[in-house]
Order: sequence, then structure tokens, then C-alpha cells
Amino acid sequence: MTRLAKFALAWLVALGCVSAAAALAADEKIDVAGTWNVEIEIAGQQGTPVFTFKQEGGKLTGTYKGQFGEAPVTGKIEGKDIEFSFETQGVKIVYTGTVDKDTMKGKLVIEGFGEGTFTAKKQ
Repeated sequence: MTRLAKFALAWLVALGCVSAAAALAADEKIDVAGTWNVEIEIAGQQGTPVFTFKQEGGKLTGTYKGQFGEAPVTGKIEGKDIEFSFETQGVKIVYTGTVDKDTMKGKLVIEGFGEGTFTAKKQ
């Protein structure tokens, strides 16, 4: 085997190790099960709902408790991307964002009324 072929082989092996490590990191599952304290801001108004999530793989279920009472929540998580929603008083509210360990942030849309932002911290 020539020196160039050995170098190319060593380079491919090293690249494969880096790719495998990146794939393992990307496959780390984020656990959002539990209770989350959320702060929202929409049209200059603030709110502090509480969400409790159960997680089975990428599927989320749970409960919303806040200004609109209580409602069941459904959603999904893929990597660090999260989406969950609930319906109250005939209006659907959808949250989309990212999770970083015990915090999350993103936007919420109250269908037909507008959108805002949210941050959350796991209890």
C-alpha cells in the first residue's frame, strides 16, 4: 500500500469516527417529562401557565393549567425541536420551539388572534 493510500485510509477512518460521534450526539434523547413553568408574552400581555408532560419516544401528552383553566395537551419532540398544543374555548394554541436540557423557548400562536413568545423551565 502506498503512503498516499495509507494516508487516505487513515483520513477516512478518522472522518468515520467523527461522523459516528456526531450521530450519537444527535441521537441523544431529550426528556421533557415532568412539570414546566412557562412565561409567555403576547401583545404586551404576560402569562405564567404550567404544563405537565408525559413522553413516549417522540410523542407528548399532558396537561395545561393556566388563565384558560385546564386542557389536555398533545405534541411531539424531534431532537431539540418541540411542538405542543391544546384547545380551549374553541381556540387552538400552538407552541413551537427548542429544548436545551431543562429549559425551552420559542413562539406560540393563538389561532385567529396572534402570536407571541415563551420561555420555560422544568421544575
